[in-house]
Amino acid sequence: MSIIIVDDSNFILKFIRHILTEEANYTDVITIDSGEKALNYLQENQNYKDIDLVLMDVFMEGHNGILICKKIKAHPELSHIPVMIMTSDTSEERLQEAFEAGATDYLVKPIRKVELLARVTSAIKLKEEMDKVKAREKELLELKAKLELANRELSRLVSVDGLTGIPNRRFFDDTIKQEWRTAHHNGTLLSLVMIDIDCFKQYNDTYGHLVGDRCLQQVATALGAALKGSLDVVARYGGEEFAAILPNTGIEEAIIVAETLRKAVTDLRIPHESSSVEKYVTVSCGVATLTPKHLGIMAWPMLVEEADLALYEAKSRDRNQVVAFRSLM
Repeated sequence: MSIIIVDDSNFILKFIRHILTEEANYTDVITIDSGEKALNYLQENQNYKDIDLVLMDVFMEGHNGILICKKIKAHPELSHIPVMIMTSDTSEERLQEAFEAGATDYLVKPIRKVELLARVTSAIKLKEEMDKVKAREKELLELKAKLELANRELSRLVSVDGLTGIPNRRFFDDTIKQEWRTAHHNGTLLSLVMIDIDCFKQYNDTYGHLVGDRCLQQVATALGAALKGSLDVVARYGGEEFAAILPNTGIEEAIIVAETLRKAVTDLRIPHESSSVEKYVTVSCGVATLTPKHLGIMAWPMLVEEADLALYEAKSRDRNQVVAFRSLM
């Protein structure tokens, strides 16, 4: 705990210091004979961190105490330090000027010991309480930041498929609804590609579920890497099925994207000896495109249904191919 006394009278400095150290047992009392020196002292080497109170005379040579008080309160790192003005002029105008400058209290000169000790004790207790409040506020802000970080991480984990690391079915459902609303508002197209690994049951039966899980991970990674659009999203729809949402994408472009996704999996050349399609893992893709504005803001399940029907047709046609719903019509 440190107290600074600022006065251009050496007698006043010694007198107040004696009372505070001998009568009240304050051990760290600093005396400074000008406002400019006091301000410099506070600004140098972060001395302000140890100061609990400044007792400042109003009338001093050079800058007066009220001006120095203003400068202290205007400084972002010093403004928390309480300043008590010492003055023989207790007129309403002078006191108002002092309080407007940021003074927290005042002492009337000539200084009386009882008043000095009472006001200093009160000011320091108030400072201690304010420091506790600020420390608590800091703790709460830190806790809030940690909670926000934890909530963001929880939200991410809730939206991520635990096996493949790509967005999960919940994320897909939320995203397609949002993209449908956006397309409905903007009058744009929305496309969907449903993707299914061919003969995956036979793959698991042949190689075991651990290898099957590794296959799902490889396919998910390949699908995610193959998507080029910044707004495009691929998610694990369920089991061995995936879905790619393509905002603002027409049917022709969506077919090209689907073919790119199919080829990305084929290029992995994951062995699949029990496949009736190829000797490596392949996928079938169903594509659908709609204009949400023509169908209503809640009609997004139609897009999923059409893509599903196209996927079913692709699997019926010997798999490892892309089928667009429009071709079924």
